[in-house]
Amino acid sequence: MLKGRGIAIERGGHRTWLKWHRGHRFAGDISFTGERIIEGMELGASVEIDLVRFAGDGFAVLHDEMLDAATTGAGPVREASGAYLRSLYLRDPFGTPSGHKVMMLDDLGQLLARISRHPGAGLQLDLKENSDTIGDADIAAFAAAVSPVAGSVILSGGDALAVERLSQAVPEMAIGYDPCHDGAMERLMETPDFASFVAGALNAVPRAQMIYLNRRLVLHADQAGYDLIAAFHDAGRLIDAYTVNSAVPQALPGVKRLLELKADQITTDDPVGLERLLMENQA
Repeated sequence: MLKGRGIAIERGGHRTWLKWHRGHRFAGDISFTGERIIEGMELGASVEIDLVRFAGDGFAVLHDEMLDAATTGAGPVREASGAYLRSLYLRDPFGTPSGHKVMMLDDLGQLLARISRHPGAGLQLDLKENSDTIGDADIAAFAAAVSPVAGSVILSGGDALAVERLSQAVPEMAIGYDPCHDGAMERLMETPDFASFVAGALNAVPRAQMIYLNRRLVLHADQAGYDLIAAFHDAGRLIDAYTVNSAVPQALPGVKRLLELKADQITTDDPVGLERLLMENQA
């Protein structure tokens, strides 16, 4: 039922979701378009978007700190008003302006509230901010935008305090945590105390349902004889392994190993292409 749609892979009785990184379903998709996000939520996919601060209250649905590369605007996102951001268009991977508008989080919230969301769909709100950049007005704006669709989203981030502050305003929303930031992954790969890494992640955000791990770290630990995914599974957490940027044969061995290790999600910029690659290899 799910085959050919870029939603999930079934192997050995385990389902691994193919998460639509930045709202991409196909290679070459424009990041963060309402069209793809709606499509994913209606199909039952796992979709990811990023949130960054701007000059008003709340968050913009963008990834970069600067507007120039991904949009028709210029300058830092943090200095841009909401009105200015809403006047901008997203650029395609070649830099050409598209017909897709830049969205704010409240625009996205209203969009999701109007559609028929598949009960299996999930939208990851990946916070690109630290707690010290977020004010009370931002938290209030976040809660107003997300509360009506809280059952369909999961908030994630690399700053445990930021995730905790926002989640307190929307207590019914699921949360996740990425412990690989700020040099943590590099330090672990040099001094492989994997058990302490797992314990630290669990203690940082005890309510996190999903742990987001760089796939290179998962595979590095695996080669060292430690199953990071199993360790978090034993603690009742799900695992997202990120990011497979291209569905090319060179990526296949690592992806197959992630499936064998029973990753719950694999983040990719080409879910349909990666599914096709896996199916062709299996055939």
